[in-house]
Amino acid sequence: MQMFKSSITISQVEEAVNGPFVLRSPLPDAFATAAATGFNAVELFLPSPDYVSTKEVASLALYHGLEIAAVGTGAGLLRHGLTITDTDVDRRCEALDFVFAMIDFGGRLGAPAILGSMQGSGDHEEARDLLAAGLRECGARADRYGVPFIYEPLNRYETRLFNRLGDAARFLEQHELTNVQLLADLFHMNIEEQDPASAIRDAGSHIGHVHYADSNRQAMGFGHTDAGRMIAALRDIGYEGYLSAEILALPDPETAARQTISSIHSFILP
Repeated sequence: MQMFKSSITISQVEEAVNGPFVLRSPLPDAFATAAATGFNAVELFLPSPDYVSTKEVASLALYHGLEIAAVGTGAGLLRHGLTITDTDVDRRCEALDFVFAMIDFGGRLGAPAILGSMQGSGDHEEARDLLAAGLRECGARADRYGVPFIYEPLNRYETRLFNRLGDAARFLEQHELTNVQLLADLFHMNIEEQDPASAIRDAGSHIGHVHYADSNRQAMGFGHTDAGRMIAALRDIGYEGYLSAEILALPDPETAARQTISSIHSFILP
């Protein structure tokens, strides 16, 4: 049977205290919790690329038998107000430098970086042109490490750039953006897609990462998303990557983690 790998988010960013991240304890404790709960990997949301050395992260991963699924870049916006579609060229360059550094950090660990909130809100005319240019550079940077760069369509309350997978996939094709894949976030898709399962099938091989979240952004099974339909669609496109819990730590981190792993295991175990 086609298998998926499980991942859970770890945040060390103080400004993201209300964000959709499950584990917030110091990295050694968070890695231990992820392993003890049964996850295959962790997705890291760090304040900066120099917050911790890749050597230390690799050591923690090896000790606990975990992989690094991906690294987020959102701290660039939360801490510094940076986006790669800023009309101010100096700010835009500063944003790209931050993303490049996170690509380098993840790349040294064999993990892709994710562009979510740092794409900007898309509230100016040239935003999509700037996005295409930025994604092209980020894809090339990630290619140095043999990993893709991951772009995440967000819901309408967070950006006006791309809210649906199909639109984003066509954008990648039209601009011939290589080594850039899409993140299918099931929470955002619940808001924006008429039929999320069909959207997954339509995006197909463009999907490189999945945020496994229910309709209320809690652990899968705590809302009304039909997880079985999502899993079936992912199997149909041959997806074998991570189902990563970027979710609210409700009612508490341990319960959210255990509910997520229980949901994933219900689909991948005999």
